[in-house]
Amino acid sequence: MASIFWVEDQYHWIDKFKPILESADFADDAGKNSVVVHKFAESAGQAINKSTSPPDIVILDANMNGNDDAGYSLSRLLAKKWPQIPIIFLSEHSGTGIEKKIFEQTETRDFIAKHQNNIEQVLCWRIKALLRHKLIKNTDADVVSQDIIQCGELTIDLTTWNVYWHGERLMNPANAQRPLAPMPRKILRALVESSPHPVTTLQMSEKLAIDKFNYANYRQHIKILRQSFEQAAQRCGKPDFIESCKRGHGIVTFGEAGAYCWKP
Repeated sequence: MASIFWVEDQYHWIDKFKPILESADFADDAGKNSVVVHKFAESAGQAINKSTSPPDIVILDANMNGNDDAGYSLSRLLAKKWPQIPIIFLSEHSGTGIEKKIFEQTETRDFIAKHQNNIEQVLCWRIKALLRHKLIKNTDADVVSQDIIQCGELTIDLTTWNVYWHGERLMNPANAQRPLAPMPRKILRALVESSPHPVTTLQMSEKLAIDKFNYANYRQHIKILRQSFEQAAQRCGKPDFIESCKRGHGIVTFGEAGAYCWKP
C-alpha cells in the first residue's frame, strides 16, 4: 500500500484521479492506497509542518486559487521537512515559466500535464517508477534488473528512461525543462553495462546498431552527458562531476582510441 499526499484545488480533478490513485497497483501489495487530499496550500503546509509520518509520494498542483507560486512554495517546504520524498507536479501549466522555475529551483522529480492522452495511465506509470526508484535508493548494493540499472549513485530507470544522479534527475543541459535526449541515455547505459571495460567508437556503434557513428558523434554525446551530470551535481550540492571525470571517476576518457569508460 502506498501513502499519497496530494494538493489540488479543483474538485473535478480530485473526482477524476482519487479513485484511480486509491486502487492503483504501485507495488506487490494488493492493499488499497491511502490518498490524502488538501484543497488549499495553506492547509497542506500546516499538515506538513505538523506531521511526523512522511508519505511515500507527494503530488502537487502548480497554480492554486490564482497563486502561481503555491506549488513551488510547498515543494520548498517539503524539501526541508522530507528531502527524500519524491514530488510530482500534476498541472495545467506544463511548458510554462512555472514549470521552468520549479525544475530550476526545486528537487521536483516530474512535471505532468493534466491535459494529455492516457493521463490516468501516465500518472500511475510515473508514480510507480518513482516509488521503485525510492525503494532502490534505500539499499546500498548495486542493482541490475529488468527495470532498473543501479551503479553507485547512478540510477537508470528502463521503464521511464529517466536517469538520476544522487537522486537528481538528469536533464537536457541546453534546456532544463526537457529530459536528457535518447542517444546520450543509450550511450550511458552501454558504458555502465560494459564497466569497468572501455567502449571504443566502433564498439559503441555496434552496441547501438548505428552505421554512421564516428568519434565526433561519440565525443559530442559524452560532452552532453558530462554537462548534464555536472548540472545535476550542482542542483543537489554534490562534487563537481567534470572534475571527477578528470580524476578518473565518472565518464572517463580512455587512451587514444576514441574510447570512454564508466568508473563509479
